[in-house]
Amino acid sequence: MSAGSSIVESMLSPSYPQRAPWGTADRLRAWQREALEEYFRVDARRDFLVAATPGAGKTTFALTLAAELLRTNEIDRVIVVAPTEHLKTQWADAAARVHIRLDPRFRNSHWAPARQYHGVVVTYAQVAARSSVHKHLTEGARTLVILDEVHHGGDALSWGDAIRDAYGSARRRLLLSGTPFRSDTAPIPFVEYIPDESGARVSSTDYAYGYGRALQDGVVRPVLFHMYAGRMRWRTSAGDELEAHLGQDNTKDVTSQAWRTALDPEGEWMPAVLSAADRRLTEIRHHVPDAGGLVLATDQTVARAYAKILHSLTGQRATIVLSDDATASERIEKFSASNDRWMVAVRMVSEGVDVPRLAVGVYATSSSTPLFFAQAIGRFVRARRRGEAASVFLPNVPVLMKLANELEKQRDHALDRQSKDDDGLDDSLLESANREEEASDALTQEFSYQAISSLAHFDRVVFDGKEFGQLAEPGTPEEEEFIGIPGLLEPEHVHELLMQRQSRQSRLREAREAATPAQTTTLPEPLHRTLREQRQLLNSLVGVYARQTGEPHGAVHAELRRLCGGPAVAQATVTQLQARIDLLRRRVRS
Repeated sequence: MSAGSSIVESMLSPSYPQRAPWGTADRLRAWQREALEEYFRVDARRDFLVAATPGAGKTTFALTLAAELLRTNEIDRVIVVAPTEHLKTQWADAAARVHIRLDPRFRNSHWAPARQYHGVVVTYAQVAARSSVHKHLTEGARTLVILDEVHHGGDALSWGDAIRDAYGSARRRLLLSGTPFRSDTAPIPFVEYIPDESGARVSSTDYAYGYGRALQDGVVRPVLFHMYAGRMRWRTSAGDELEAHLGQDNTKDVTSQAWRTALDPEGEWMPAVLSAADRRLTEIRHHVPDAGGLVLATDQTVARAYAKILHSLTGQRATIVLSDDATASERIEKFSASNDRWMVAVRMVSEGVDVPRLAVGVYATSSSTPLFFAQAIGRFVRARRRGEAASVFLPNVPVLMKLANELEKQRDHALDRQSKDDDGLDDSLLESANREEEASDALTQEFSYQAISSLAHFDRVVFDGKEFGQLAEPGTPEEEEFIGIPGLLEPEHVHELLMQRQSRQSRLREAREAATPAQTTTLPEPLHRTLREQRQLLNSLVGVYARQTGEPHGAVHAELRRLCGGPAVAQATVTQLQARIDLLRRRVRS
């Protein structure tokens, strides 16, 4: 039996505290056993990279390995490098449960840990500030260095250099990652890169445990993405009023501004989505009484505004966590231990922050990198008991739809990219889209825009790369079909239930429309009808203007494309056609 096998039978539950899925209490999970056996398969292995989905138990695996290396006298010091100050305490608390004493208060003014400690917990920023201290600490003993969320080692050139300098002499290094590596080509310290079939250098992972397998194992929750669209209106810096529907065929810059308008707390979109999310939370709390919700906001101003909306909806104050608040970590811990409904955070609840009772999320931020998205969704996948499900509410914009559909996609970090977007890891999606779909000059000067109004409607649910449901107004029975999904649900039953709800939603809508055929609705017309009407109106206005000026129809169309951007009429989107219509109307009136 290998060294790894001797300890996997003896360690505590992999889910500190009380988070082991059904059937795994008091023993390691299967993937943790496999990873330990793989580690010890090669003698005196120096570097070992583990990529495991958020919530799978990377901390437990790392500390189990550290305990075994200490027990066998392979090492006599443990150093953990974490992304944030908050995580330092979490690592120290978890280590104490397996009798490893780590000092989370170690400072750069210290040159060695106190004698009673096995080692220290520090941050990447701390190492970058004074790598010589950490180099001295590493060289002073036979050291295991655990680099948590190792992609942070490439956040800046100086950080990478500092990490290499500080830990280059470590006896053992364990690299952990739970998210897609990076959106750039900055090399990550101690990660091995090997050529793929095309010759591009990609990271080599020693052991990988993805979301798909974790879901099958009952280690993580199934995540349902509730997509919301709606009609947005805003005023550009040039004074023009524009309108667009989230979820329809818009240029990328129009989508960006419509998305920004949707997130405006003064409109109707955010209150409607927050109301739907809170009703979903109520449904889940019928089965999981302490379930909580998290709103991820773009900045402090809107975070406070969202908290006010939630207070008006629930009668309870939401916990607000801001990145520059010295009490942020305490607020997170207090919320985690409470029964409160909602927390609103600005870039504070990132990878590794453990609030296991979070079951509903609202993605109310404009961040769209795969790295940030994976970190955000990772807050909701951590299972405490078998059958728990999570719901995340998203604006229906293409980049988020793509990420939601590819939740299970395994990614490696590529140093050489022949096409930046092939692996889905780069925000050049917007740049390439804008090259393909040139938009009007006015639309590219939207930095001083003003939101006018926003309306929301339910669009669909995305699960396991498949889409369910159809457009529904907030508060209608059609929307409630997906809001009211049970809070406890086995992963293998989710698809079947969503299919049933989709059928029931269709029947409800047909019955309502038959009973009230003349009822007004905020839902958009089908796209093919809208496009046909816009083309007819544009052609009519071109005819009027051509008669006024004596210019040929073709010359008028060419001038409109030059001024407003976009392709020919047959390929133009609703928004592009509307911009040309608005311009022609002003000219005809003048």
